[in-house]
Amino acid sequence: MSDWRPKLIASDMDGTLLRSDETVAPATLDQLRLWGEDGVPFVLATGRPPRWMVAIREVITTGTAICCNGAVQLDLERFEVLAEHTVAPEVLREVTGRLRTAQPDTWFAVEYGLEFRHEPVYQPRWDVDAPGVAQATLEEMVAAPAAKLLARHEQLPREEFLALVAEVVGDRATVTNSSSDAMAEISAPGISKATGLAEVCAARGLTAADVVFFGDMPNDLAAFHWLREGGGRAVAMGNAHPDVLAAATDITDTNDEDGVARFLASLR
Repeated sequence: MSDWRPKLIASDMDGTLLRSDETVAPATLDQLRLWGEDGVPFVLATGRPPRWMVAIREVITTGTAICCNGAVQLDLERFEVLAEHTVAPEVLREVTGRLRTAQPDTWFAVEYGLEFRHEPVYQPRWDVDAPGVAQATLEEMVAAPAAKLLARHEQLPREEFLALVAEVVGDRATVTNSSSDAMAEISAPGISKATGLAEVCAARGLTAADVVFFGDMPNDLAAFHWLREGGGRAVAMGNAHPDVLAAATDITDTNDEDGVARFLASLR
C-alpha cells in the first residue's frame, strides 16, 4: 500500500487530533488544508456531542462531524444536525432499570444533541455550568429519545464496570468507552463510529477502502475493524489504548507529537 492515497480522511478528536492542551497543531491544519486542496474531505468522528463542537469550528470551519459515537451527523459550517440515531425511551427505561438493579450505585446522564441532563448525584467532569446542562430525575431523562446514555460508577474499577454494563445491556444497545473513568457510553443498537463513517462514505460514493481514520480509544474500535475488513487504513496514535494499538493497520506518533500530521505527510 506504499502508493495508496485516501479519498477521505477521518479522525477522532480527544487524544488524537487534539493535543493535550486541546489545540490542533499547525502542522495538522496544514496537512488537512493540502489534502483538501486535492479534493480529499475531512470528517471528525468523536464521542463528543454536538454542543461540544463549538470550539473546534474556530479552526475547522467546514465538513461533517460524526458526534456521539456515530449517533449524530453535524454540518460544521451551518452547525446543523443532518442525521440522528437515538435510543428510544422504552430502551432507556429498560437499560437504566436493569443497570440500577445490577449495581445500585450506577448514576446516569443523557445527551440530547445540544442539551445534557444528569441525575443530581451524577458527577459531570466537564462544563457543569454550561448552557444546556441541567439536573433531572431519571424518570424525566428517559422520557424522550436520547443520542447517548451515560452510565457512571465512582467506586468500581473501569474495566469491571464496563464489563458489567456490557453484560447487562446485551444487544439492547451499543456500549463503548472513551475515557479513563468507569463510564459507559450507550448508543442505539448497532450505532458506532463505523456506521457513521459508512453513512458519510455512502453519500459520497466511497467505501472503507478509500478511508484513513485516526483513533486512540475503545470507542474507535468498531471503525478500526470496519476499515481493516474493508481495506482502509486504521491508524492508532502512539498514545492509544492497547486494544486500539492491537487493532490498527498502522501506528503513528502520539497526539502531542503531531502524529496525524506526520502520517498524512507520509502519504503524499
